Amino acid sequence: MADENSSWGEERIANELLLKLDIRVAPRTVSKYLPRRPRGRPRSDLRWSTFLRLHAQGIIACDFLVAVTATFRQLYVFVVIEHRSRRLIHFNVTSHPTAAWTLQQLRETVGLDGRYEYLLHDRDSIFATHLDESIAKLGVKVLKSPPHSPMANGICERVIGTIRRECLDWLIPLSESHLRSILKSWVPHYNTGRPHMALGPGVPDPPTTDLSHPNSDSRHRRGESYSVWARSIFGGLHHEYFLAPA
Repeated sequence: MADENSSWGEERIANELLLKLDIRVAPRTVSKYLPRRPRGRPRSDLRWSTFLRLHAQGIIACDFLVAVTATFRQLYVFVVIEHRSRRLIHFNVTSHPTAAWTLQQLRETVGLDGRYEYLLHDRDSIFATHLDESIAKLGVKVLKSPPHSPMANGICERVIGTIRRECLDWLIPLSESHLRSILKSWVPHYNTGRPHMALGPGVPDPPTTDLSHPNSDSRHRRGESYSVWARSIFGGLHHEYFLAPA
């Protein structure tokens, strides 16, 4: 209970045990088994990781990554990801990122349906004050990660690393439009075909149609009426596997 409810004290846990589980334990006894808090942290302190977990459904995060073309031209890729589903909901490419351009990308992402509650980004100068104020007018509260703390925006940093390792480290874009077309092909693979360990494992956008698989005596084999097919991504750089009628 203490691990799952960091703000609970010994009396709250003792009352929970008594009223809900019919276990009578003195608060002093409970305190003996509570994990020790670091010095200087109050009991009611809400950790950053706990806040992100509790509000994951309404949090989106954004950041930039740099890509270099075959002619050594620097391009900037802007990505936005949902915390709960790990789904990449928006991306775009530009050679000259500005606060106005970034604000337009966020407006297209957030919209007016009130789906998201928080926007998380770092303290880069491109996220100007008027940008945050404009986003706040859309009903989205802006959260800024602490200085020099990339792990505070870890989910967005992780997807940027994935884009590099699984896509841009293997392909050299020729131009801005070429880079945009590469990402336009890779993002659907990331959202619908790439397993994510943080989801169970699972995929951010599972298929809407479920193929009914025949029962088999062994969990390691499928019925003879079905076979495994592979779909090539980027000419064989990645593959997606699925069952289909033989």
